[in-house]
Amino acid sequence: MSKKYGILILFIVIFLSVRAQRDTIFGFAREDIIHDVCEMLTEDEGEESFESVYEDMMTLASQPIDINATNEDELEQLRFLSAQQIKNILLYVHNHPLYSLQELKIIPGLQEWEARNLAAFVTIGEGEKRKTLISDVFKYGQHEIIARTDVRKAEDFTHDPMYVQGRYRFHYSDKVQFGYSMRRQPNSKHVSHGGYIQINNVSVVKTIVAGNYQGQFGQGLVLSSPFTMGKSNYVLSVGMASEGLRKYSSLDGKGLHGLGTTLCFPVGKKQDFSSITVSAFYSLTKANDSTYRHIVGANLTYQYRKWKVGITAVENIYSDSLRYYYENARYNQNYFRGDNQAVAGINFRYNSGRVDIFGEAAVAQNKCWGGAVQVGTRITPIDDLGLIVLYRYYSPTFDNTLGHGFSETSRINDENGIYVGLDIQLVKKWRFSMYGDAFYFSGIKYGIPYKPSWGYDAMFLSEYRPTTNYYLALRARAREKAKQGTYSLRGRFDWNNNNWHFRTQAETNIVDGNSSRLTYGWCIFQDVEYRFRIPLTLQLRGMWFDTQNWNNRIYVYENDVLYAYSIPAIYGQGGRIYLNMRWKIIEKLSLYLRVSETIYTRSWMNKQNKNKPTITDIHLLLRANI
Repeated sequence: MSKKYGILILFIVIFLSVRAQRDTIFGFAREDIIHDVCEMLTEDEGEESFESVYEDMMTLASQPIDINATNEDELEQLRFLSAQQIKNILLYVHNHPLYSLQELKIIPGLQEWEARNLAAFVTIGEGEKRKTLISDVFKYGQHEIIARTDVRKAEDFTHDPMYVQGRYRFHYSDKVQFGYSMRRQPNSKHVSHGGYIQINNVSVVKTIVAGNYQGQFGQGLVLSSPFTMGKSNYVLSVGMASEGLRKYSSLDGKGLHGLGTTLCFPVGKKQDFSSITVSAFYSLTKANDSTYRHIVGANLTYQYRKWKVGITAVENIYSDSLRYYYENARYNQNYFRGDNQAVAGINFRYNSGRVDIFGEAAVAQNKCWGGAVQVGTRITPIDDLGLIVLYRYYSPTFDNTLGHGFSETSRINDENGIYVGLDIQLVKKWRFSMYGDAFYFSGIKYGIPYKPSWGYDAMFLSEYRPTTNYYLALRARAREKAKQGTYSLRGRFDWNNNNWHFRTQAETNIVDGNSSRLTYGWCIFQDVEYRFRIPLTLQLRGMWFDTQNWNNRIYVYENDVLYAYSIPAIYGQGGRIYLNMRWKIIEKLSLYLRVSETIYTRSWMNKQNKNKPTITDIHLLLRANI
């Protein structure tokens, strides 16, 4: 044990190193704020969703929005803001340009902690966009170089445990972005790599993007980014997405690869905020190991004051007829098969701030044409009260792998459901969030071998913030799907005091499956974080857990090195500990280190790990800004 954590000796040297200014917002570390926002946005969404939203949030924080010269499209990228809060911000800065981020606290509709979150992604500018010169790009652009290596499951010497990643990124404000990444997974000789370049706001050209990129139009039934807002603690954020084409820095293969552009033409009177936006894109990716996929698409959007209407069409051309590994599985009989598929849809939105009505209808070519509809309304009668109602219907013959609309499953196919969410902040220092979602499947779904089937998902969250230094939350959730009910309860307490941060969290669940026996799971952990006077932060977590089987697993968010994410599924019985370090060695060079160990006393997975009772991971990342 002492050898594994011998790295602690290094901290003594660090403590004696040079002093520098820490990056804090209202007394909180910027990275901690970003992690907190991402955790709330991706509640129970899993690691795949978290990677995408975390990349977006980190990019936005590194290229902060000029709050005095922003617009609705920019602020909608901050998924934790409601439509009414965006309206309030734009109205306030139009009449009262900000001179300090502290003024965010007095914007109507923003609680003190919401102003803190917003401050991590914005900056105070002059309020006017000046013309960009080519010389400025090279003179003021910023370079970032990242080298990362992990040792995963260090005890298992029968495999290659090394994960290696390199990344280069360049950006000049939000005008020019360029990046290249490469990585090698453990037990693999293959090196994945990819890059992107994006140029924004050059005359009528709103965006040009090449390489790896993503797209989102409307509610995402035709084309959607890999991450869409599902059910989370931000109950009003459902149905909100940043539209358009933009770079995609992940190497998970879920984005598009090719070329896309968006042109924006103002029409009518300036005060009408009227415009026509035209987007066109092409992508070449692999559908599977032997089949290539050509994607050609376009979008036309017209905006007039509070109204926005768009039409999107996509053509998928496969190099060979698309097939599935389990070709005769009962759940996939309505999935698309063939070598050519057309998908088209029309979307709309009316947004006055207080009332936000949105929706999309789409059709997809299949055995026979299938249809899908998603429509909802978000109402904020007063700043501290919000309601959302969203209905979706996806016919059994509708299937589109480029779409990621609001859904109970990972595929928008054969589903009928309604979601209702309520957000209440009428009592000072308190916030109550709740949602209910009922869904119905007419056919057989993956993991549900009978038809028809139905289910529900309900959540209630109460939060208490007497000051920004204290946070207390209690969340209850009940779900039923495939005749299996899961009922969970979570409590959390945070305390900040100068450089100290403590977090205590406990969660338990009960699963009522097809058998008559109830199973349980629980975990409890304690976080301790200390920010030294020098630019050094240490985070320590100790966890204990006991879950009877896989259905009782508990997903717990964990801090990791920069641009990394970790939401492990906690199962079995045992303990877990990890130590994180963030150290800004000099102004433009930072070191991140994470050492974690899981010790099992009972686990059904021990056999797969060759009965090894421990799993140790080490992550090391070096970041240079030039």
